[in-house]
Amino acid sequence: MIQVKGLSKDYGSRVAIEDLNFNAKRGEILGFLGPNGAGKTTTMRILAGYMPPSEGKATVAGFDVVEESMEVRKRVGYLPENVPLYGDMTVYDYLKFMADLRQIEEREERIYEAIETVGLEERAFSYIGKLSKGLRQRAGLAQALLHEPDVLILDEPTIGLDPAQIIEFRKLIQNIGKERTVMLSTHILSEAQQVCDRVLIINNGQIVVEDSPENLQARLAGAQQVALRVDGDDDGLDKVLNKVKGVTRVQREKDGSLVIETSSGKDVRPEMARAIIKAKYDLLEMRPVGMSLEDIFLELTRENAGPPELMDDQEYEEAE
Repeated sequence: MIQVKGLSKDYGSRVAIEDLNFNAKRGEILGFLGPNGAGKTTTMRILAGYMPPSEGKATVAGFDVVEESMEVRKRVGYLPENVPLYGDMTVYDYLKFMADLRQIEEREERIYEAIETVGLEERAFSYIGKLSKGLRQRAGLAQALLHEPDVLILDEPTIGLDPAQIIEFRKLIQNIGKERTVMLSTHILSEAQQVCDRVLIINNGQIVVEDSPENLQARLAGAQQVALRVDGDDDGLDKVLNKVKGVTRVQREKDGSLVIETSSGKDVRPEMARAIIKAKYDLLEMRPVGMSLEDIFLELTRENAGPPELMDDQEYEEAE
C-alpha cells in the first residue's frame, strides 16, 4: 500500500531525508523509529500529501503523492503529533465537521462507526476540551478513520499518555492494523516491539536498518555481548580479552562478572576461551547476552554511526 523509492527532502541547505526506500503492505504495522530531527515527521507529511518531496517517488494505495495528491488524501488517515482538535466542540460535532469537510457519504453512519471503533461511545457528546489526553487522542484517531482510509499514518500517537492509556491505545492500533496499512512513528521502543510487525530505523535522514523487531534482536545481538565468569583472581583478564580480535569492549559488572562486547555478526567465543585458558584462568561460564531493542536503537543512532554490519541469512543460521 506504501511504496517509497529514492525519496529526499531538503529545506535549502539542510537535508531532512535522503534517498529513502521502503514499502508497507495491507495488514502490516510499520514502526518508524529515530531520534528527534531524524526525518520521521517529514517523511510522514510527504506520504500524507501535506508537502511534496524534493526528489524521488512515493505512492500510497497505488497513487502518486505528488501527481495524484487528492486521491492519496482520500485514502490516508493522518494523526499528527499535535492533534488539531477544537475544545469547544463535542466529539460528535467535531467528527461531523470533519465529515462535512471530506464530503463523506452516509455521514451519520460513519461518525458512529468511528466513535465505536475508538471506544468513545459514552463520551460522544462531551466537550473535547473537558476530555483527558488519552480520550482526546482517541477523538483525533476517530477523525483519521472517518473516511475508511486504506493507510493510517500516526505520528507519535501515544506521547503524553499515562501507562494505562498507552496500553489501551496500543491494543486499539493493533486491531485497526488488521484491516489496513499502519505507519507508526514512536520514541517508545517497547511500543514498537509489542505493536509493530516491522521496524524501520532512521538517523540523520537515512534508513540505517529495516527488519522485524525479533530479527533485529537476533541478527544484531547474536554474539555481540558475552557474559563471562572465571574462578579465582581475574586481575589482568581485561588485558587478555582486549587482545582478542573482534572484542571491542570489556566491562566489569558489580557482581564481578565481565560483559564483553564484540563486533556485530562475529562470534569470538572460541577464541576468547582459548585465550582465557592459555592465560591460566579457570573458565566457569561464557554465554551470549541478547540486546534489547533499546540497545540496538542507541547503537544504530549514535552520533556518526555507520550502517550496521548485519549477518546475512547463512551467517545467522550458523550462529544459531
